[in-house]
Amino acid sequence: MTYAQAALLGAVQGLTEFLPVSSSAHLALAPLFFSFPDPGLTFDVALHLGTLAAVLVYYRETWLRLFTGALRDPRGEEARTLGLLVLATVPAVVAGLALEKTAEHAFRDPRRIGACLIAFSGVMWWADRRGEGAAGAWRTAGVRTVLLVGCAQALALMPGVSRSGATMSAALLLGLERSQAAELSFLMATPIVAGAALLKLRHLGPADVTGPFVLGLAVSGAVGFAAVGAFLRFLPKGGLKPYALYRVALGLVALLLL
Repeated sequence: MTYAQAALLGAVQGLTEFLPVSSSAHLALAPLFFSFPDPGLTFDVALHLGTLAAVLVYYRETWLRLFTGALRDPRGEEARTLGLLVLATVPAVVAGLALEKTAEHAFRDPRRIGACLIAFSGVMWWADRRGEGAAGAWRTAGVRTVLLVGCAQALALMPGVSRSGATMSAALLLGLERSQAAELSFLMATPIVAGAALLKLRHLGPADVTGPFVLGLAVSGAVGFAAVGAFLRFLPKGGLKPYALYRVALGLVALLLL
């Protein structure tokens, strides 16, 4: 892999991880569009370390408050909030372990990706319309709400669905306000992305950590940090509809040209 290819994939990952357009779909399609070898799912997950660092830095005060509060009072509100985030992670962990091999091969077919991009756009559009005017907060939501959003996160194993798109759509349908849905989605991403990255990176040796590899991670983190802030500023007024339209266009390109 060249430095230019690594930087391109890092920028793609950083930009699309926090937008409801499916970063996994973009990482699978980018080598086909630009005619270079697919670096594989392990490198895709490695790039997630960059966006993991981005979301950790962005929400550093939130995580610090949650952990320090839980340590001070294991039965308090912050401990309950941490428990909800752990609960939301369980469905994706179970699905990821069960379908790990399938996700590496069958789910990365361009036709399946294109179909998922288009089909799930309708779900996002519907959820965004249904969620207009909702005012619920995820911290006061019950176990059922958070668990259902966690189940939606498990759908993102299929490239084209979008982890953030699935979780925010579920949260909107369950009555959460847009910004609250986004915050829950991003906080839920932290443990699941960290776990997936560690699971895959155990196969890497020192020889795999090359200059392009490091550059891809760095670009992914920098672009991801900028993207999450921009998305959170746009979401309250813009909603998910512009991303749904973009997904349909990309899905048609994947189906017709690839």
